[in-house]
Amino acid sequence: MTMAHVGAVVATVTGVIALLLHSSIHKIEEGHLAVYYRGGALLTTPNGPGFHIMLPFITTYRSVQTTLQTDEIKNVPCGTSGGVMIYFDRIEVVNMLVPSAAVDIVRNYTADYDKTLIFNKIHHELNQFCSVHTLQEVYIELFDIIDENLKLALQKDLNAMAPGLTIQAVRVTKPKIPETIRRNFELMEAEKTKLLVSAQTQKVVEKEAETERKKAIIEAQKVAQVSEIHFQQKMMEKETEKKISEIEDAAFLAKEKARADAEYYTAEKTAQANALKLTPEYLELMKYQAIAANSKVYFGQDIPDMFVDNNAFQPRIQDEEDTVSTDLLESLGKAKKTKKAHRTDSKGG
Repeated sequence: MTMAHVGAVVATVTGVIALLLHSSIHKIEEGHLAVYYRGGALLTTPNGPGFHIMLPFITTYRSVQTTLQTDEIKNVPCGTSGGVMIYFDRIEVVNMLVPSAAVDIVRNYTADYDKTLIFNKIHHELNQFCSVHTLQEVYIELFDIIDENLKLALQKDLNAMAPGLTIQAVRVTKPKIPETIRRNFELMEAEKTKLLVSAQTQKVVEKEAETERKKAIIEAQKVAQVSEIHFQQKMMEKETEKKISEIEDAAFLAKEKARADAEYYTAEKTAQANALKLTPEYLELMKYQAIAANSKVYFGQDIPDMFVDNNAFQPRIQDEEDTVSTDLLESLGKAKKTKKAHRTDSKGG
């Protein structure tokens, strides 16, 4: 065997080994799970992320995603109860497969399980919904609940058919409708918009009127409160003046009462003093002092009595005037007789 033949054999063996290694070594990405088929039969042992070795040409594998994934179903036809055909441009279904249920779901629905369990189910449930609702309901009135209804219907069936596959969310785009119907809807929406604008304008006017009314009420309440405060202030001032007047009156009354008591006490003591002072001896003394203070005394035969000026007596003995005058007249009569007798004696001598 020549060297050329040896080189060709070595190259062939090397190529075969390389081909076998390439066919047997494979890599699984993170978030995925590898399920294996050997001779078309599904093996029960999957592998996780990383490099793995399998029998070349005999064993094959499929990578199944076990993290959140979004499946898109495009251009889904739907016929309404009125016979109008509409199309949903895109429906997105967010789902996740539990790793422990991957082998069973792949065995029952293949590695492309989402086509059977999600895609076909979306078509069925959406047509069921449209068939019992009008275009007005599907396109406008009930459009906001379509995604939630699809999610609940899908999850209900998956719980029975494929436990371990969960639906996280469903997103539905606005359906495409015939152009003539779309224009009618646009006109209707324009009229609704005008109606809403008119209603909102009316509400604004009502709110402004209500605001003005409340403002007027607040102003009136403020004026009433200010008037009430002024009234209360005046009432307090009057009450204060009344209390001050009562205090002054009480003080004046007490002062006058004290002065009257003092005058009464003085008069009482003066009366008591006069009662002790106006004795018969003192009155006799006062009588002679009054006679001595008389400025004019007339004597004669034709004047039986003596005239005395009324101002000769002091006010302090006025109460005893009658008694003193009687005694004085008697004394003057005796004195006059005595003087006459002296005068007769003088002439005889």
